[in-house]
Amino acid sequence: MLGNCLENVREKSPLVHNITNYVTVNDVANALLACGGSPIMSDEPCDVEDITSICGGLNINIGTLNKNSIEGMFIAGKKSNELGHVVLLDPVGAGASKLRTDTAIKLMNEIKFDIIRGNISEIKTLSLGYGTTKGVDADEADTVTKENLDKMIDFAKGFSKKTSSIIAITGAIDLVADSEKCYVIYNGVPQMSRITGTGCQLSSVATAFAIANPLDKLKAVAAAVCMMGLAGEIGYKNLKVGEGNSTLRNRIIDAIYNMDADSLNKGAKYEVR
Repeated sequence: MLGNCLENVREKSPLVHNITNYVTVNDVANALLACGGSPIMSDEPCDVEDITSICGGLNINIGTLNKNSIEGMFIAGKKSNELGHVVLLDPVGAGASKLRTDTAIKLMNEIKFDIIRGNISEIKTLSLGYGTTKGVDADEADTVTKENLDKMIDFAKGFSKKTSSIIAITGAIDLVADSEKCYVIYNGVPQMSRITGTGCQLSSVATAFAIANPLDKLKAVAAAVCMMGLAGEIGYKNLKVGEGNSTLRNRIIDAIYNMDADSLNKGAKYEVR
């Protein structure tokens, strides 16, 4: 059962340092608050070492890179490793440009990440060292389906073994894997792809879940992924006539806020392979 992972977040209220996407930074903060965590944002190189030192974990999202933020990512990441903090990489758009791809790969080479979360195209890019994405979205040819599920599970486990990181691949079917075990998650609705930032929110929330559940980070990340997908289902179900993606964004955050362990346990749709 995954609900105890959410209870631990609410009890411990972990502080998460986010170097994240400027497009979605407000939603990231609100989603983290909704699940019981606490956000702080800083990407200024002269500030990040102090900020990350007072937190329990670091979420690095490369969605809106610039020279300053890249420098801040490396400083904060190395300080977090030194302190033994949870560190997550969200390689937004890796494969879409040389800067994004090179930055993500260099981050992986110089920083130890507990978790790497992205769509399948981004994760394949990190695995291969090159790739293509449709902007920040996964290429259709890379989609995880029931037909290629066994192959994708093997890929996720293999990449986890290579990186010693938990690999979270999100899409229509979500995979959360270490080298031995994979959670295959079926929560969510297609309409979530019409909102900018659900992935960015999930990365911060997953960081909080891993901080609050240090003895089973794999289960914690799976719980975070199930919760986000379930919140999407609830939010979409509660839409009224005339409401669209803007309202859905708010309803997803509200659904996270109102979720408890029992509703997560009942609503989570997953199998372990």
